[in-house]
Amino acid sequence: MSKTVPTSPASTDEHPLPSAPQASSGGCPFGHHSEYSEGEPGAPKSDPAEPANANEWHDAELDFSKRMSYGDYLSLDPILNAQHPRSTDHNEMLFIIQHQTSELWMKLALFELQAARTAVHHDELPPAFKMLARVSRILEQLVQAWSVLATMTPSEYSSMRPSLGSSSGFQSYQYRILEFMLGNKNAAMLQPHSHRPDLFQQVEAALKAPSFYDEVVRLLARRGFAIAPARLERDWTKPTPHDKSVEAAWLEVYRNPSQHWELYEMAEELVDLEDAFRQWRFRHVTTVERIIGFKQGTGGTNGAPYLRKMLDVVLFPELWHVRTLL
Repeated sequence: MSKTVPTSPASTDEHPLPSAPQASSGGCPFGHHSEYSEGEPGAPKSDPAEPANANEWHDAELDFSKRMSYGDYLSLDPILNAQHPRSTDHNEMLFIIQHQTSELWMKLALFELQAARTAVHHDELPPAFKMLARVSRILEQLVQAWSVLATMTPSEYSSMRPSLGSSSGFQSYQYRILEFMLGNKNAAMLQPHSHRPDLFQQVEAALKAPSFYDEVVRLLARRGFAIAPARLERDWTKPTPHDKSVEAAWLEVYRNPSQHWELYEMAEELVDLEDAFRQWRFRHVTTVERIIGFKQGTGGTNGAPYLRKMLDVVLFPELWHVRTLL
């Protein structure tokens, strides 16, 4: 005997049945419903794992009233509220964020370089290689950042430039410390920070300390190369000199890389770093020329010509000249 399957009563105009709720699984994960109802052609299938409770999302924590959130951990409130345009010009926000993010990347570059210098001092080269590679990638980020600023036209920059006053990237204390750590020392560059004793102390310490490359030259001596004593105990406040004994050491390393593999790798990491640094400088000067031409810089320099002169600075002289000798 066959069983009769009960059916729902047909809908009538007098007693319409309520519509079935639209399946949330066919819509946007942020709660926006799909244009389809479940079962219609083209409608996505419902996900049995889809949370039934609107206050749940795949077991993710949603209540942060008593827990640390993403924004709390990153201190996003002070960071995202640190932009204070001094004009009503729309483009000033771009200018501020461009330079703030660059300062954050420089902070990380300094953090990595300082740790790498300590590692080299203790003959721990593999960690130093990792840190140097990271600094080179950071510089690539800084290079790309100029492409965003380059969307500002000369007329747009001219509209907001008066709000800058005499402020200039030339006065960045982090940039100055970075240059000093890479060996481009200049005691005159302490002066822009004399009004801030806390910053002055940090920049002065970088001026007086051996640069990263100075520490690598000491490493060459520890590995048995005959480095001139005057090079090992020179005045650290002066720019990196070209030294024949250092060049001879690198020439030996490049001629016999298998015998000096760690030093060979160090040399290439340094060349990679300076290559990236040069690209950053070049992108800077071309962006300045594109936006302000050859006007004087807000910090008092002659602008693009000053920046072009900086392109001639060589940080690790022997590593570049040795290529001619090989």
